[in-house]
Amino acid sequence: MQNLLARLVAPLTAFAALGLVASPALAQSRIKDIAAVEGVRGNQLVGYGMVMGLNGTGDSLRNCPFTRQSLEGMTERLGVNIRGANANTKNMAAVMVSAELPAFATPGSRIDVNVSSMCDAKSLLGGALVVTSLQGADGQVYAVAQGSVQTGAVSASGGSGSSVTRGVPTAGRIASGASVERETGFEMSNMNEVRLNLRNPDFTTAQRVAAVVNAAYPGTALAENGTVVTLRAPGQLGMAGFISRVENLAVTVDSPAKVIIDEVNGVIVMGDAVRISRVAIAQGNLTISVDEQLSVSQPAPFSQGQTAVIPDSQVSVEEDLGTQMRIVGGGTSLSTLVNGLNALGVSPRDMISILQAIKASGALQADIEVM
Repeated sequence: MQNLLARLVAPLTAFAALGLVASPALAQSRIKDIAAVEGVRGNQLVGYGMVMGLNGTGDSLRNCPFTRQSLEGMTERLGVNIRGANANTKNMAAVMVSAELPAFATPGSRIDVNVSSMCDAKSLLGGALVVTSLQGADGQVYAVAQGSVQTGAVSASGGSGSSVTRGVPTAGRIASGASVERETGFEMSNMNEVRLNLRNPDFTTAQRVAAVVNAAYPGTALAENGTVVTLRAPGQLGMAGFISRVENLAVTVDSPAKVIIDEVNGVIVMGDAVRISRVAIAQGNLTISVDEQLSVSQPAPFSQGQTAVIPDSQVSVEEDLGTQMRIVGGGTSLSTLVNGLNALGVSPRDMISILQAIKASGALQADIEVM
């Protein structure tokens, strides 16, 4: 039991070591790692297409009428009329094609696409996506996709009906499978100012970002709120050149005190700003054991009785009464706090209950977020 507790508490001991190494004075990040330029983002594209060349693992035309309609429309555009024909192939599948168009993608550049089956196809392995137009939210075509689908999965079946599948064979990817045909129209060269949006909003961090930028380029940055910092490029620099210099400046990031708890997996993550006021804690373990055994009742010889199986249940309750109250808290660093919690000798799942009880008592100066 002690070895088990040692293994459970070891992650927090390692976490305490991290707290000793990572002091707030060293917690600096580049601006490009904590903020993004407003408007510089990817754009989602989507399209409907057909994957051909499947080895009998495609859609059933009887169960997927839209696959049949797509096949008829495609062949008709190519000069072949199969309407009314008794087509019963399973070598094709209707798919949804999606991709992300980068902010500054230019015509002729290539992007990756994802392909997902829409009907009852068993596998897209070995298939090829035919020409598919990819549209944006505005209905305009921004890219055209085509190519062989790579699934990274294996699926096989036997004549008796047994089958085995590894991975997801009905979804795949085509590396550099789409050619960009249209730009998004986002222009930065004509902009007089841009806005930086912090990924984790915080007033202190926003003010520090503005201060660091103004120290290097006076009068160019203003923190509007806890999320937005407005930048105005100096006259001697273009906007792109100014942003490239600003995003490499280092700033000390501040964050609110927060404890993240994953009750399903028994994971606890605490930020460096978490503090616990001085508090006394006692924790006891209650163990309930149920032992189910079967016994046989054998009648005496030449009697009229019958042999019977009788269940025999034994229930025992054990409670650890040896736990004494311990003083935890009053620490000035994360390592001190973790060492105090480790001194209780409890598992991470028990520590979750302890932290929630400390929060309820008002001694935990942090927000608890349960995943």
